[in-house]
Amino acid sequence: MRASRRRPRGVTSAALLLAMMFAGSLGLWIGVPLGWLFVAGRVQGATHSLGAAVGVALLGLVLSIVVALRVLSWLAHRHNAARAARGLEDLGWAPLEGVMVVSAALALAAFLVWFFFLAGAEPLPLNLPR
Repeated sequence: MRASRRRPRGVTSAALLLAMMFAGSLGLWIGVPLGWLFVAGRVQGATHSLGAAVGVALLGLVLSIVVALRVLSWLAHRHNAARAARGLEDLGWAPLEGVMVVSAALALAAFLVWFFFLAGAEPLPLNLPR
């Protein structure tokens, strides 16, 4: 008979937790700002007040970032616990830091592609004939 390797109850896969941290950090860089820009547009359309729209977006953005960072921190702790349950060394904050750097670079690349190729913006507004 083959001995089954069962992980302790409640221990989630470290790879799954890394994937969740990556998705959450992409949401932090892309989803949260786009979501609050959408909400701000709705508020401005309903109230015809730019100040109210900016206020709602700013407050919502800050609160959303605080919540997202707490969730990402919790996932990082769970990742360390999953590694410890397998007898692997504690990497501290390194996995979360790596995920945040890679997701920020991808978000920046996506923004640059959108800005220069999809939004119709010119790098230098010289009004040169095309």
